[in-house]
Amino acid sequence: MKTSNRSRKLNKVTRSFDSQANIVLQDKSVFSGFAIGARKKVVGEICFNTSMTGYQEIISDPSYAGQIINFTFPHIGNVGTNKFDNETFIPFASGVVISANISEPSNFRSIQHLDSWLKEHDIPGICNVDTRSMTNLIRENGAYKCLLNTKKNDQASLKSNLKLINEWSGLNNLDLAKEVSCKKPFTLKSKNKINQLRIVAIDYGIKHNIINSLINLNAEVIIVPATSNTEMIMSYRPDGIFLSNGPGDPKATGKYAIPIIKELIEMKIPMFGICLGHQLISLALGAKTKKMFQGHRGANHPVKNLITNKVEITSQNHGFVVEEKSVPKSVLITHRSLFDGSVEGIKHKSKKVFSVQYHPEASPGPHDSHYLFEDFILSIKDHLKHGKKKRY
Repeated sequence: MKTSNRSRKLNKVTRSFDSQANIVLQDKSVFSGFAIGARKKVVGEICFNTSMTGYQEIISDPSYAGQIINFTFPHIGNVGTNKFDNETFIPFASGVVISANISEPSNFRSIQHLDSWLKEHDIPGICNVDTRSMTNLIRENGAYKCLLNTKKNDQASLKSNLKLINEWSGLNNLDLAKEVSCKKPFTLKSKNKINQLRIVAIDYGIKHNIINSLINLNAEVIIVPATSNTEMIMSYRPDGIFLSNGPGDPKATGKYAIPIIKELIEMKIPMFGICLGHQLISLALGAKTKKMFQGHRGANHPVKNLITNKVEITSQNHGFVVEEKSVPKSVLITHRSLFDGSVEGIKHKSKKVFSVQYHPEASPGPHDSHYLFEDFILSIKDHLKHGKKKRY
């Protein structure tokens, strides 16, 4: 059994975290530290995120449902939390792992300590952990199933914890989109009501800044549940269809989503997808997806636009990927990761359908790829001008 435990002296501006906690990986590795956030025991997939900023946006991204986030940057929580950076109403991350103890917040926007924010949202965490060693294990051996235990005086044995880990199915074949999706439709509009385009966004775990990015381009955005059928979607007479990011295995979500997406594509309505939306569009067009060895999660991932030959620095969060060999001849690969060469974007050669694996809305991350939202709007306007003159 491999055990890692780091102790540090708490400085004057750091809360005293002294309740023991541990995280157990499926290979029997145990990392010990101090409990933060909610006091509970959870099972999930451990992943690492290399972003240096934006921890509140990361933790509140619905795409992290079922995952425990290991932050590689050591100073997490130092700017507190605020009312502006939540990317969803209810965060779904299973847990967080951070290197240092959390210092008291020092930021003019801060209204709450990260520890208190995690407690409020029932998310457990562990600090004072050797996150570098944990990251190296993931990089060398792939994503692990794991158990995070922050419960007080829990004397569960390693054997019983491993049993809980092995009983969890993992993210393969797991549909989580229905869990994080809105339960009923709602609408958000731009303040400028003149010539607004109407976009129906299918919510598989949509981030707030994706909605904001569309609204800021003078769109009326109608957000509908992941399980919405074609009739309901078309009842809003959309000018464009957006497929959102989200958690879980795209093949599992695709069991109910792909037939709807295929019908919408045949109606020739302009369509744009991000992350899980990209994977679902790819599946609907005939490609295949697979689980990645360790996934892409961070705000500094270089992606090459194969159309313009420009390199974009992107924000990413995905553990599944489109298999390049499966992409049909009717589909053009438009973007490629410069880290591992994987598919990062596609477009249909004859229809107004395109998607990217990464997150052009950032939150957190660079804004190099925000043009994709503008491309989507231009695609809709071109369709209305040269295609169907009126809404469906």
